[in-house]
Amino acid sequence: MAGLRAGEGILRRKPIERIEETEAGEGTRLERSLGLWQLTAIGVGGIIGAGIFTLAGTVANGTAGPAVLVSFLIAGVASAAAALSYAEFAGLIPKAGSAYTYGYAVLGELAGWFIGWDLLLEYTAIVAVVAIGISGYFGFLVGGMGADLPDWMLGAPGTGDGHRVDLFAALLCLLIAYLLTLGIRNAARFETVVVILKVLVVLLVIGVGVFHIDTANYDPFFPYGVGGAFTGAATVFFAVFGYDAMSTAAEESKDAQRHMPKAIIYSLVISMVLYVAACLVLTGMQDYRDIDKESGFSTAFESVGLSGLADVIAVGAIIGILTVMFTFMLGVTRVWFSMSRDGLLPQWFAKTHPTRHVPTRVTWIVGVVSAVIAGFLPIGEAAELTNIGILLAFVVVCAAVIVLRYRRPDLPRTFRTPWMPVVPVVGIVFSIWLITFLQWQTWARFAVWFALGLVVYFAYSYRRSALAGRRPGQAE
Repeated sequence: MAGLRAGEGILRRKPIERIEETEAGEGTRLERSLGLWQLTAIGVGGIIGAGIFTLAGTVANGTAGPAVLVSFLIAGVASAAAALSYAEFAGLIPKAGSAYTYGYAVLGELAGWFIGWDLLLEYTAIVAVVAIGISGYFGFLVGGMGADLPDWMLGAPGTGDGHRVDLFAALLCLLIAYLLTLGIRNAARFETVVVILKVLVVLLVIGVGVFHIDTANYDPFFPYGVGGAFTGAATVFFAVFGYDAMSTAAEESKDAQRHMPKAIIYSLVISMVLYVAACLVLTGMQDYRDIDKESGFSTAFESVGLSGLADVIAVGAIIGILTVMFTFMLGVTRVWFSMSRDGLLPQWFAKTHPTRHVPTRVTWIVGVVSAVIAGFLPIGEAAELTNIGILLAFVVVCAAVIVLRYRRPDLPRTFRTPWMPVVPVVGIVFSIWLITFLQWQTWARFAVWFALGLVVYFAYSYRRSALAGRRPGQAE
């Protein structure tokens, strides 16, 4: 009987019709102040960043050649399959937590815990990785201005002679945490302004570069074969999500049921158009074999005598990647907040600021942890903590949207994923395929984190869950 009761407990689901009640507690409310275009800006901020400024050159030189734009299109189609599933849930369950909340409501508590616990690590690591990347650009600019910074502050231990800490990366994590504690309204205004600047820089790159395209550089278009384009898609896929972290802000949207689905789709479409146009310019300006893997656009413009734009592009890269940090730190804090409000983590973390209505406690904790990772781990080791959790979240959301469509077809949906169940199945298959590209070390780290999560769940969360007193039949 004890085993049966445990089985019933881990399968208990959040009741969708009463899900709004979970935000009723005093001191655990989030402020609903985000409009459609602010949400879209957060989504674009999370998607456009390293994909244009780094990954495009990396994939073009060595994996796909000029067909890098095909790689982005393949990744975009696969990501769109998951995005459409997210859009249906965002309109149906406009709550903080994104994939965690969707999984909890449809597949049960253990599935929800599993994906939520996973995203806590993944999103935090992404923030740290992006901070390290920005730090590298910053060092390049400072060095170009002739400044001589002490070696001890220029990188994590083991990354160079005399390196002790990547101070700029650590401080950047704390800065983003500070901005998020100012309140979602002020933070979103900052994000929107920065995203506009980033898009303008990308448009400048495209608008100027298009006049320096040599079509001979497109031949051969598939130098590594069609397979190279698919391999490139596995790499750039991690540049075309971001809307998943943005969807964690559903509870802070003025009209989440109408705006969230649109914001998810708009952000992905805008980003894909910019990605494809930028790839056409990059591979048209310079032979793919000569494109620099780390600063592709800078070298491309130098190759046509426009070196003056190199610094502008470097600044644009810093701005562009900065918004990615904002989006994913927002995401991890909202997942943590939601799990705590549901009782799966201590309620202390779910307390919000009395006037700003943001979870300042978890925000500062995430800021400090990401700062430590960014300051003391090389970028390669930090990056290995990412990726697998996002793909598993996609699998969970795509599976859950199928299950709920057939289990509860009566629920009012402001957006319906088209071509059910083909679209979400495409998302599931592509995500699982990409998981096979991950190294065994990634799986080992994931297994350790998952095992720790199981210990926390059965030692604490299972009994403290807000649904612990419900009978299984009361779940829906």
